[in-house]
Amino acid sequence: MDKRFKILQVGCGGISNAWVPHVQARDDVQFVGAVDIQLKSAEALIAKYGLGCPAFTDLTVALRDTGANLVIDNTIPESHHEVVAAALRAGCDVFGEKPLAGTLDDARDMVRTARETGHSYSVMQNRRFIKNNRSFQKIVQSGIIGQPGFIQSDFFIGAHFGGFRDLMESPLLLDMAIHTFDQARFVTGAHAVSVYCQEYNPPGSWYKGNAGATAIFEFSNGMVYTYSGSWCATGCNTSWECFWRVSGTGGSACWDGEGAPWYEIPETDNDPASFIWKTGKVTPAPDWEGHEGHQGCIEEMFTALLEGRKAETDCADNIHSLAMVLAAMESAKTSQKVRIDS
Repeated sequence: MDKRFKILQVGCGGISNAWVPHVQARDDVQFVGAVDIQLKSAEALIAKYGLGCPAFTDLTVALRDTGANLVIDNTIPESHHEVVAAALRAGCDVFGEKPLAGTLDDARDMVRTARETGHSYSVMQNRRFIKNNRSFQKIVQSGIIGQPGFIQSDFFIGAHFGGFRDLMESPLLLDMAIHTFDQARFVTGAHAVSVYCQEYNPPGSWYKGNAGATAIFEFSNGMVYTYSGSWCATGCNTSWECFWRVSGTGGSACWDGEGAPWYEIPETDNDPASFIWKTGKVTPAPDWEGHEGHQGCIEEMFTALLEGRKAETDCADNIHSLAMVLAAMESAKTSQKVRIDS
């Protein structure tokens, strides 16, 4: 049976383990090659999953010799532009790990290259594919709490990764906050237009770069979004999906990043002259039935290709999330409010 998708796996480190099993489980895929600058890493991944394909250290050679039509980019962020541009120009569609790119210029070039080649580049944003996040979005966008005016997310995790993250200049903002900023866009359906951010490295941090940040964004609908986070917070940790609060004209909604989200709206018997109105709490049962996490996002990417449409996390949309990250980093460096134009 001929397989619809000929997969070239590029980057065979730890994150590839979050991709390969889900991709391999499909009956319309065939791995035709694995690429890594360390040949042993590519060979180890092939052996671990029984991929039955050759290993390469040269992407150009792999694209030429394998007949791949779909590249999975699991390389480090600094390599995304080179890998994705080469794959698109070689006639492949691309699924890639976040962030889209390391710079906005590179991101714009990748979006432009995808458009010019007629191929697609979709970015992993696995937090979108969590049923309770989908439920939170539904609450916020349903109008039940009125018009949102303020959204806040708190992220505090003490993560001992080791490796490249420990050496990054802005590990929290560049490698992690992309998830949270994309969630803010997903939940509200709006884009950020400006940001003021302070980045810092807390005492006791085991990161070389800044592992903490606080940012204030203005969104296109006039809403204000605040983000506070630390990747070296020991104790009292939030979930990986943050603690969220949205305040609207008719109530508020919260999500702790783990359980079901809830909202509170005024009771019908409130006296308008009351100092603080009574509210009632409602916890709707999540009704989204798709797969969650990496699997959900990967399936959306494949489905989009099969249906001939752009994926939910297509690069042309995801560049707005990356622009938030890079603008926050620029604001932190300049101590100035930065306009966002992605």
